Amino acid sequence: MAKVPGAVIAASGLVGGYGVARWTGRRPLGGAVLAVAGAAAAQQWRQRAGGKAAGALSAAYVAAFTGSHPLAKKVGAWPAVFGVAGAVALASWAVADRRG
Repeated sequence: MAKVPGAVIAASGLVGGYGVARWTGRRPLGGAVLAVAGAAAAQQWRQRAGGKAAGALSAAYVAAFTGSHPLAKKVGAWPAVFGVAGAVALASWAVADRRG
């Protein structure tokens, strides 16, 4: 069975976490989605590119989540979330996923 690329997992975690938080009105539930997806993506990154790359990509994932908040004030919530999700997916592909 083929593994889902870390890029897909990470982008889905960012978009899904925000969507769950927004539609349910429960930010902790969205945070749980974000955390579970981040952990799953980190596992994929570690397997494909090693611990240092996984650490760097995990830091990028957290930075994307954090950076989406001020970005949302300038461009809107959904564009900000899609933008940072795309950036993390691209970084994931470049560092880890294209190797697999």
